[in-house]
Amino acid sequence: MSPEDIVVLPELKAYIDPLTPDEYESLERSILDEGCRDALVLWGNILVDGHNRFGICQKHGLPFKTIQNERFQNMEDIHLWMIDQHLGRRSVSDYQRGVLALRKREIIAERRAQAAAAVQAAKAESSSEAPWEGDTDPAVAQALASTPKVPDEALDTREALARAARLSAGQVKMIETIQQKAAPEVVAAVKAGELSLNAAAVVATLPVEEQQAVAAEGADGLKQAAKRVREAKKKPKADKPAAADEGSLDAAPLASAEALQARVTELEAENERLRLQVKTLQELLAEQA
Repeated sequence: MSPEDIVVLPELKAYIDPLTPDEYESLERSILDEGCRDALVLWGNILVDGHNRFGICQKHGLPFKTIQNERFQNMEDIHLWMIDQHLGRRSVSDYQRGVLALRKREIIAERRAQAAAAVQAAKAESSSEAPWEGDTDPAVAQALASTPKVPDEALDTREALARAARLSAGQVKMIETIQQKAAPEVVAAVKAGELSLNAAAVVATLPVEEQQAVAAEGADGLKQAAKRVREAKKKPKADKPAAADEGSLDAAPLASAEALQARVTELEAENERLRLQVKTLQELLAEQA
């Protein structure tokens, strides 16, 4: 395949960590001396792996080999493959690993939803009067065959995400906060290594306009803003009156009991959600078996 036929997609190139000047020079020198020994990986005419080698070969007009990865069925398969490749690399920052794991969770959730919807639709349209035993209902099997494969790995919980990204659950929570609330300027500072995850998550709790204002002051401004927010949260509450009546004495235990009950209710709801997800996955796996 000629270089003109190969398509480089920005969405895939974004996964590639840029080489340092020394790394690029070393790779370029190796290719000039020995040629491009490793084949570029393609899916059709889309470049999947070997972007730096492809660029160097184009620069110097050098030949290269290509191979097709037949396992990919769609672009999401490529995204999952590239995410897994980067999650295993030490050079990827904690923030980037967290973002990649969150993206992987989104893809898995979308595929589960598609598979579940296909199975339900197939069952509703099936003409069989009695439930199938042993062999899978042909209508269900056909529906599953037409949907993207659901990865075995489940990333339903923050702990599972943390394991996949080699982070702590606390770090994953910070990254979720940054992804959901941080202004682009704050995210850029994290990616550049100018701001820690902890500080960025704290700054992200501020209104977006205020985040942008402190970001205009540079990394120091962001760090000072994070410090101010932390200190504001640590301010002691007003002293209670020395002579408190019986009602006020009972207020703290009552508030604590209410908070505990609310937490119990929240955990029960979370457990029910996870139970339903596990049940759905088990049904899908049983259909695929």
